[in-house]
Order: sequence, then structure tokens, then C-alpha cells
Amino acid sequence: MGTPNFSVNVLNSLIYNTNVIAVVTQPDKLAGRKQVLTEPAVKKVALENNIKVIQPTKIREEYQSIIDLNPDIIITCAYGQFLPKEILDYPKYGCINVHASLLPKLRGGAPIHKAIIDGYTTTGITIMHMGLKMDNGDIISQKSIEIEKTDNVGTLHDKLSLLGTELLMETLPSIVNGQANRIVQNEEEVTFAYNISREDEHINFNKTKIEVFNQIRGLNPWPVSYAILDDKEIKIYEAIIGEDIYKEKSNGEIVRLYKDGIGIKVSDGEIILKIIKPSGSKKMSVKDYLNGCKERNNLVGKVFR
Repeated sequence: MGTPNFSVNVLNSLIYNTNVIAVVTQPDKLAGRKQVLTEPAVKKVALENNIKVIQPTKIREEYQSIIDLNPDIIITCAYGQFLPKEILDYPKYGCINVHASLLPKLRGGAPIHKAIIDGYTTTGITIMHMGLKMDNGDIISQKSIEIEKTDNVGTLHDKLSLLGTELLMETLPSIVNGQANRIVQNEEEVTFAYNISREDEHINFNKTKIEVFNQIRGLNPWPVSYAILDDKEIKIYEAIIGEDIYKEKSNGEIVRLYKDGIGIKVSDGEIILKIIKPSGSKKMSVKDYLNGCKERNNLVGKVFR
């Protein structure tokens, strides 16, 4: 059971190493500016391998078709719905989840984004027994990975997808032979990584430079952070931390134009925008933006909100 690209490596490895009898994923959804009906990434892989695909709108109401398959084990990876007790109790070897954090830290639907946004320096993968509540099941195995300062959510996503596949394949034999760990999660150490909201995407320049820097890279390449200038939205893909302080300036104020960057005052210094997407334009370097900006000479002193 899975839906986005993160699940594809896991599914491919399961297809190669085991007998996958069906793939359960979310329904096709309208996506993009043109609202094209798009199938989930794992559905494409399943169909390419002639594997049955089930797409329940509400799995709590449509679980019987899954039980009727008589699965020995159910593997979930970023599926996107809670499984009912009827499914959790059915497979001989249980329902196992591949989660992209070191539980009990970062329970929820956006653990990769929030690991970067919240300033974690280490994250990882947890293979776990599934429970009725969100990511609260017993831990079977874990493997950690460093979060580099150059990572964004895209690069970390790809690293964790590979790590999750690797750890699942290492762990499956112990699950099947009944020797898998059952480590109860410490509820006092729980943190949450709820799905990214529109508010999460909006940059607050009253925060520190490291907080703004982490927010920008924690949302790049999707869904992408943004700020408002002259009542127009500018998406911000990449930035670096500046060295100047500008105590006398307002937070969000454009304080300096560099050859290839726009310096903005934040609570404890400066953040320098490097790659942006102005409203109605394509994604571009700030150098290209400034070269073509008719208002370039009037930018310093304007305030992002």
C-alpha cells in the first residue's frame, strides 16, 4: 500500500524479491494547472508489472476487497489513509509500515519536510508494526542518516526512499520467521510532522536566518515557500545565509542587491535569495531576474510580507 514517488523503490524491490498479489493506492486525482487526471506513481509501476490495483476512496468502508485477497503480509509506505482494525488484524505476518523518520520523532504525513524545517541534523527510516493511531505502532528496526546543509526536501526524499527500501529488505526475514523486534514507542518523546499547510509555505521574516533558510530548503522542490512583494506572490526555491546584520532595518525589507542575489533582513541578520519564481514567470536565478527587472533601482527598501 502506497501512493507517491517515495513508495516506488519499495514496490519495485518487493516485486523483484517477493510475490506481490496487489497494490492498494489512492484514487487518481486532478493535478497541475490544467487539472489533468493523474494516477499515483505506484499504480503506474503495478500496471507495468501486471499487478492488480485497488483504489478505495475510503478504505475503512471498502476493506473487504483487500481481505478477500488473503494476504500473508501487508506493507504500507506513505499510503495516506488509516487502516481499519479489520485489515490490521488479518495478515498472518501483520501490517508493516515504512516510515520516513526515527520514530517516535516526526509522526505524521510530512516527516521529510519537517525534519529540515525544524532543524533536525539527523533523521532516518523506521520499520514498524502498524497500530490504530497515527504512526504509534511498535518499532521493528531503524536506520539513521545525516541531513546535510546542502539537502533540500527533494534530495533527502530520494536518500530516504532508498534507505527505506534497503532496511525493509533487511528486516522482512525476521518478520516472517517470527523474530522481529517489538519496541514500544516512548510517548514522552513524540513529535509530529503534520501535512504541510499553505501557512507553512509562507515565509515569516521575523524568524531567524537559520529558520528561514531551513524553511526554504525544507519546501524545495515542493510545495515551495513563498513571500509577497507589491501584492504579488514570489516563490522562493533557494537562498543562502548572509553575513550582515542590518539592525536598523525592518524584517522582510530588501537591504541589498547582489550580482546574483537579493538580501532580505530577518530577525538576526540577512537571508539572500538565489532562485525564485516571480508571479506569472518561470523559475529563474535571481541574477537573471535582476537583469530583466525594470524596477531594479527601486527594489531596495521594499518590504516582503
